[in-house]
Amino acid sequence: MVSRSNPTPYCNNVTDLQDSLSAELSQRLKDLLDQALLGFIRPNSMSQFAQHASELANFREAIAQGNSNDDIEFLRSFREFVPTTNYEPYRPFIAKFFATPCKESDVKNMFAPGLPYCLAISSTTSGRAPKTFPIYRPASHLLHHPLYLSLRHSEGSTLSPSSLSFGQALEMDLEDDQSSKMLPVCSVTVGFLRMQMNWVIEHDMDRLELWGKQLSVPGTTGPYAISLVKNYRAFFILNALFALTDCRVTTIRFLFASVFVNFLQYIEDEWTLLIDCIAKGIIPDMENLEHVREPLEKHFTPNPIRAAELREIGPPGIEGWAVRVWPDLTKFIGITGGPAAASVPKVTHVLGHSVAMQSPCYGSSECYIAIPYFNGNPNTDFKVVPIDGVTEYLDVRYNEPSERVLSAWELETGGHYEPVLTTRNGLWRYRIGDVIVVKGFAPDDGLPVINYLHRRDGSLGLAYGTACTESQLTDAIVSASEQWIGQIIDFTVVADDRDTPATYGYLVEIGGDIGSCLLRTEAKMATQQIFEDLMENNEYHMTFWQGRARKPTVRLVKKGTFTEYRRQKCEKTNVSMAQVKVPIVLSDPSFREWLLQKVIMEL
Repeated sequence: MVSRSNPTPYCNNVTDLQDSLSAELSQRLKDLLDQALLGFIRPNSMSQFAQHASELANFREAIAQGNSNDDIEFLRSFREFVPTTNYEPYRPFIAKFFATPCKESDVKNMFAPGLPYCLAISSTTSGRAPKTFPIYRPASHLLHHPLYLSLRHSEGSTLSPSSLSFGQALEMDLEDDQSSKMLPVCSVTVGFLRMQMNWVIEHDMDRLELWGKQLSVPGTTGPYAISLVKNYRAFFILNALFALTDCRVTTIRFLFASVFVNFLQYIEDEWTLLIDCIAKGIIPDMENLEHVREPLEKHFTPNPIRAAELREIGPPGIEGWAVRVWPDLTKFIGITGGPAAASVPKVTHVLGHSVAMQSPCYGSSECYIAIPYFNGNPNTDFKVVPIDGVTEYLDVRYNEPSERVLSAWELETGGHYEPVLTTRNGLWRYRIGDVIVVKGFAPDDGLPVINYLHRRDGSLGLAYGTACTESQLTDAIVSASEQWIGQIIDFTVVADDRDTPATYGYLVEIGGDIGSCLLRTEAKMATQQIFEDLMENNEYHMTFWQGRARKPTVRLVKKGTFTEYRRQKCEKTNVSMAQVKVPIVLSDPSFREWLLQKVIMEL
């Protein structure tokens, strides 16, 4: 996933939003989305997938029998005959990119015209095998649209650790039979960063000494060479080393707030090493740095004055630590909802009250969906824009197979919906499994403004047949931590089947001294508060009183557990280091057993 907004309940606190669409605004919205949809499906209807996938057979037949040049007829056929899809229909077509040999003629126009720039790999939060999606280069005038722009130009420096490495590169034989092309398999954010800078894999090592303006990303705290480091620990320590040296930072950007907490942990753990290296101008000895050590050393010089300043401030811990280290810091950009929600108290404590927070965007590996709505809360409110795809909706109150796909002008304020995507990259009414709430409609064009709530299929269905949503599970632990536990570093939920019936088992890592007297006494109240919060779920409440459910459990894991989880997950799946998330509900059995071995205390 690229972005998930905060799981906040619906509240209409944005004064300029329209609660409903006027006839004029509804027509304006319909015209906008119809033109955008035509712009995607007309060219993509000639792709290999659209011409051969069985799911689109009825659509193909309707187009063949009608007037395919008639826009109204074409859209009507799409809405009537294209079903919702999941990943399975696309899988055999995507597999052709991984064939050996892979020939250009076999994969050209596979989902959209031409050849993709890269294959984007999903972040595998759910624990399932990663998915890959071809990403085609958008029109040049769109490539720097705010929806795609990961790093916006700003005054001062930007701390934004970006991994531009990739786990795999596919070789494709071109049609001239004389040459080949390398196709990177990487996160979608890495793909777009590379695309915006018009980079090809073959020249990666030629850029090792570049920095700042030479990269078309002026003001970043770290040189390009760091982005090619594949060692998880080294990647964060090197980014910390260069960022701490730079006192001009005005913006911090992490895809997820929880990864920023991970970054802070490395600073805290390696504080003495970092300060010593800054004072002496030394790149520390770490594994797998041979190919980048020389260019990094050229960029790093002794700075004893800065080292003395940092030594006086001390490692992360005090409130507002970040603005003491970087006095010009004004903005933090990062996702603070979904899996990252529990990290927010720690982030806000470190940033202090003067730093504004906002999310980068809302979307997924499949499609960029929405941009922050700055007339509301840019941390949680998103305006759905038809740039990377057109979004339709399923009302989550209705169950399959009777679900009807709704267009944006059919939505209701306060309604809960699952987004369905038809994308520039060739997905047709693709379900991403999220649930969003509509806050209202933008007054200028009628586009919906939404909040992300939770995963539709992300709840933990236990043996007794009840399921709380991810947002309910998250809200419960966040609320309990504020009153009883303290700052949470990270958490996940597993099925606790040590007794019957099974229940929600929280595995939590906290900051501070876990052996304190407070933790052994008052913190035990956290379990009771979580139980009371979950009891507000009617289904859970009923099954508990019927004896088919029991109270949740809370177990603490040792410090550094979730940092190690991210490192292992990154190495196992080749997901970008800046994109690894801890799932709210963990289904991977091997990681579940590994985490249970890290438990040190039960509340």
